[in-house]
Amino acid sequence: MTKTAYSSTAMVAGGNPLAVGAARTMLERGGSAVDAAIAADAVMGVVEPMATSIGGDVLAMICEPDGAVTSYNGTGRAPKALEVEQVARLPGARIPERHPLSVTTPGAVRGWHDLHARHGRLPWRTLFEPAVAHARNGFMLSPVSAREWKLFDHVLHADPNCARLYRAGNTPAAGERLDNPALADLLEAIAHDGPDAFYHGEMPEAAARAVQRMGGVLEARDFHDHCGNFCAPVHTEFHGCRVHQCPPNTHGVAILDALEQIAADNGDPLDPDTWVHLIAATASAMRRASQTVADPAGNTVCTVVVDADGLAITLMSSIFKRFGCGIVVPEGGFVLQNRGFGFATPGHVNGPAPGKRPYHTVVPGITTRDGQFLLGMGVVGGLMQPQGQIQILTRVLGWDCELQTAINAPRMRLEAGDALAIETGTPDSIAAALRAAGYAEPAASAGELGGRSDFGGAHAVMRHADGTLQGAADPRKDGAAGGL
Repeated sequence: MTKTAYSSTAMVAGGNPLAVGAARTMLERGGSAVDAAIAADAVMGVVEPMATSIGGDVLAMICEPDGAVTSYNGTGRAPKALEVEQVARLPGARIPERHPLSVTTPGAVRGWHDLHARHGRLPWRTLFEPAVAHARNGFMLSPVSAREWKLFDHVLHADPNCARLYRAGNTPAAGERLDNPALADLLEAIAHDGPDAFYHGEMPEAAARAVQRMGGVLEARDFHDHCGNFCAPVHTEFHGCRVHQCPPNTHGVAILDALEQIAADNGDPLDPDTWVHLIAATASAMRRASQTVADPAGNTVCTVVVDADGLAITLMSSIFKRFGCGIVVPEGGFVLQNRGFGFATPGHVNGPAPGKRPYHTVVPGITTRDGQFLLGMGVVGGLMQPQGQIQILTRVLGWDCELQTAINAPRMRLEAGDALAIETGTPDSIAAALRAAGYAEPAASAGELGGRSDFGGAHAVMRHADGTLQGAADPRKDGAAGGL
């Protein structure tokens, strides 16, 4: 497999060659794009445990062959036993990054089932065969995953179960063969018994024990009551195309806001002032999203699939920060997410509350032109997700840049305050103009990204005018593209 692939039939782009292989297998068996994406996502939870797992969430954007676009929100909610007063007593009245109170209910498994019920063709149990095989028989750890595993070793030590499962202090090297028998058993149970094997029975009790042992308040009833939902996406027009994003509680609206600000004048990509304007629009949009996005009621992986019938899906799953909250459910061989870190202070529109969904960084995207699928894309990497999409969409739709070239191009990442990380390869004139505009170099001590700003990883599938499908995977990550 390669970073770029072409096909006139069907296409997959995803975060790991093993996941892309699983998706292609489902398509070869006659499965839909949704079947393929679920199979790939299940594999990603095995081979990239620092990025996603069945302890995390899933969001998706689906474009049907007739061009109709639907969003799916599979994000979990805060535990019902969470008390606002608990959060108010914490430093800064915020849930810390990997605090036990940051755990929210996992939504991925229910999300897979809901998506399959509407768009699946293969039997449910078939979708998990590759993931079970990799978890039980072992897989070779990929290079970027090995590097991130080592970099975030410090997360693995607080919970003894996490330290044992993920080898705290002795993280595996690239090419090392790993397995996870407990996860294999759980995936087999889900394959045979459906989502009830995860949301009922022993697993909710096991998860509650693991979290409460560390001081959290997650309960089995939070699993029992979880549900996701299909909904209409939000969208905007940009250079003759319609860009669709998931509505709040995700910050996809920030992407649309920024694109609307630059749509009238994209400028010349070689003109430094163009980039000053683009970054200012991005900063404004993200600031507005942080003030307004909340439940209307990061780390991440992305798979984009288009099948032979024209059904397309961008599916993204996440446990938020690398290795999530750092609390492992040993009976299931997985780590839980820490999405509760996305809550603001009590009283804010995005303030914590029992059973509430927090502000979410995962933003799968679909773009249509003339009512038909054009581009499915996601960018992994926390707050780089909307920023990466803004920059790539501007290059592809506004500046007619070739897709893989746009993904490979140097990116920029707004961080705390007015700090802006500028990726190596950016022209000196553009970097100088941005610094002159007041965007400072991020401090080396600025949290876990300090000194190593992550510019994310994009995966995309695009349909060209002649009907050819192009898959593109980011060279910054381990991913690949493959067609039929």
